[in-house]
Amino acid sequence: MHRKPARAKVWIRDRDKDFDMTLRKVATGLVAFAQMAVAGIAVAQDRPVIDVGILSYGTAQWEMQVIQDNGLDTDAGIELVVTDLGSEQAGDLALQAGNVDVILTDFLWVSAQRNAGNLITSIPHSRAVGGVMVHPGAGIESLDQLAGTTIGIAGGPVDKSWIILQSAWESLNGDTLAEQVDARFAAPPLVNELLVSGDLPVALNFWHYNARARAAGMTELVSVTELLADLGVDGPAPLLVWAFTDETAQARPEAIRGFLDASFAAKRMLLEDDAVWESLRAKMRAEEDDRLFTELRDAYREGIIADLDPGLYDTASRTFDIMAEQGGADLVGRDAVFAEDTFWTGYGD
Repeated sequence: MHRKPARAKVWIRDRDKDFDMTLRKVATGLVAFAQMAVAGIAVAQDRPVIDVGILSYGTAQWEMQVIQDNGLDTDAGIELVVTDLGSEQAGDLALQAGNVDVILTDFLWVSAQRNAGNLITSIPHSRAVGGVMVHPGAGIESLDQLAGTTIGIAGGPVDKSWIILQSAWESLNGDTLAEQVDARFAAPPLVNELLVSGDLPVALNFWHYNARARAAGMTELVSVTELLADLGVDGPAPLLVWAFTDETAQARPEAIRGFLDASFAAKRMLLEDDAVWESLRAKMRAEEDDRLFTELRDAYREGIIADLDPGLYDTASRTFDIMAEQGGADLVGRDAVFAEDTFWTGYGD
């Protein structure tokens, strides 16, 4: 009669022993996990963080996604943080205030800042440019047929493409294009909408909006690259650049180089690998439109700078001279001189 309690007591002791062993295993596992987490944090802390300010709706977001999706920042020894910006002006302010490390801008702004005493430098990012688009029903087949037409222009009176178009027109005809056409300035989406609907016969828009216009059946009359060639600029200029302060470049050169390594690695993937583009369809707003997807992809690829050819800096300098002559201080700053060290010499061969 007394054996059953004894057997129960032994079972309870065995169960407590097993429970104790389980607790020890759990505790050991938690310690190991914590050690791994601490090690992971230490590795992350060893990688410098680069905060890049990008327009939330800008095409540079595509490259940032490729970097992060493929771990190219980790491969380059950095941790990429992307800060979404609402406007180009917000990016300018964020960089100068030290709220971000790098922004995407144009080299004209960098030169103007240096001439004004704000020491900002840059590395070429893209040579993608817009062009003159025409509605197929407008009957316009050459540049000299623009006189007397209405042109919708994105970007305002000192838009770089508008300045270049005016320079090319003056070189070709000897008079002022602005006096020969009715120039209407509007936001890029509206310019495209009016062009596609036929309410505008001609539009001068940014490259990605032109790609959308082509997908909708519009025709490119002439690209800005072709206009620059007519003006003696041999090769596309690196209009868009990654900009950062001299202070950051001097204090954290390896971090900047790491970001640029990741950027160029992403560019090579975008240039050579069709598959990598499939993950970008949502950002491109081309999920269900293969023609638009292809137009955007191919247009983007045309602007990719895969390596830093020294000729890029020569074309930038010649393009600056054209901009300064036509656009004046509103475009290139108070000094019509291409500032020394607009491009950083601390990267590349």
